[in-house]
Amino acid sequence: MDIMVMLIPGAVLLGLLGLGAFFWSLRSGQYEDLDGAAHRVLIDDED
Repeated sequence: MDIMVMLIPGAVLLGLLGLGAFFWSLRSGQYEDLDGAAHRVLIDDED
């Protein structure tokens, strides 16, 4: 039962860390242009 005292707060901490990383990516504009990356793959740069 002593291990549960360590595992539950650890799981909550990791969950909050992941949620914080998700909200940071939303604020920094990671999901603004989802189609742009798909179209850039198809563009053939002939330099």
